[in-house]
Amino acid sequence: MILQATPPPLRGDDTAWMLMSTALVLLMTPALGFFYGGLVRRKNVLNTMMMSLVSLGAVGLAWAFLGYSLAFAPGGAWIGGVGHGLLRGIGLETGSWGAFPHLLFFAYQGAFAIITAALVSGAVVERMRFGAYMLFVVLWSLLVYAPVAHWVWGGGWLAKLGALDFAGGTVVHVNAGAAALVCARVVGSRKDYGRQAFLPHNVPYVVLGAALLWFGWFGFNGGSALSAGPGAALAFVNTLLAPAATMLVWMLLELWRTGRPTAVGGATAAVVGLVAITPAAGFIAPVSAIALGALAAVPSYLIVLWRPRTSLDDSLDVFAAHGTGGVVGAVLTGVFAQQAWNAPVDGLIGGGWRLAGIQGTAVAVVFFYSVTVTFLLLKVIDWRIGLRRSAKEEGIGMDLVEHGEEAYNRGEGAVLVLERSATSKE
Repeated sequence: MILQATPPPLRGDDTAWMLMSTALVLLMTPALGFFYGGLVRRKNVLNTMMMSLVSLGAVGLAWAFLGYSLAFAPGGAWIGGVGHGLLRGIGLETGSWGAFPHLLFFAYQGAFAIITAALVSGAVVERMRFGAYMLFVVLWSLLVYAPVAHWVWGGGWLAKLGALDFAGGTVVHVNAGAAALVCARVVGSRKDYGRQAFLPHNVPYVVLGAALLWFGWFGFNGGSALSAGPGAALAFVNTLLAPAATMLVWMLLELWRTGRPTAVGGATAAVVGLVAITPAAGFIAPVSAIALGALAAVPSYLIVLWRPRTSLDDSLDVFAAHGTGGVVGAVLTGVFAQQAWNAPVDGLIGGGWRLAGIQGTAVAVVFFYSVTVTFLLLKVIDWRIGLRRSAKEEGIGMDLVEHGEEAYNRGEGAVLVLERSATSKE
């Protein structure tokens, strides 16, 4: 998204499009809950979904109290000011964001902050304390997400450097992918990781979640044009084409390797393609979007295959899908961007060499910052309240231990197991 120099007059069509786009992006958080929930074991599905849903409340309020101000209020090169804290100065006027109310821009950006924090949960499902997770996403949204959003979209130093990120390749996906990598390492592996297969308990949930994510992504990318104009149309079409190419290449890779394309693989591929096109959606030609989506499939697919052979229990492959997809998309934006397709400068295919280096710099800096601050946050939370449940509680399942309910009623037996566990602790 690119902010304008002078406030334009209010436009009803732009306002209507941004209202719709905000609703579409908000839908992505429960959609993520279904996508992640289907991938875990049945005893953890509610807890996994709750890790997405709680972001709507916890991060949404943190965004209103301070997060939006740190990202978008006038400030320095590294962080915004506190002038918009508690929604001060946020009304119905238009501004540099576009021809729609400031309050709506706040809500649209809040939907981004909510889904970004929720993405990280996929790395720590099935073993992290819910209270510790809630505290983490609030602090992470304020200390990691908001500063990075300011650097790129709020007039910070990466924006001045010339980094392009149409809808969140670095701000959302590289940022969340780097945090997920650290979370998986610091929280530690699940009980029996490497000795037992952790199979998805409900593949239709995975497919449903991916489909709803794709639907919401049209608002994620199309809305980032900040108007109901040609830029939104370009981003919309590219959001259709790039994931289609990623899905096709991914399925061909599965056919070549195993002889059978899988539903989980196809759903994962769609998400990878959506991630990859996000930073470039409003800056590249549709044919380039197809090429970008096809290229993005290969590294993510290889990392999904490689990761289970390591000690890193990134449970739902957040880094492979979002971190890797975000890096590929951000770097390839420096290759495929064209002024003929609304980019402010040309990338490599247009004869511009400088943008590719700037994109690489942005990726490296955001990755390093997210890794560093995420690590410190987790260590402090672990020191104060602890990050994870015991092996015994993990064996019972997070649904019963954390929430006292089950996704699928198996009678009173499971509840008795939980009660006996509580009694034995006393």
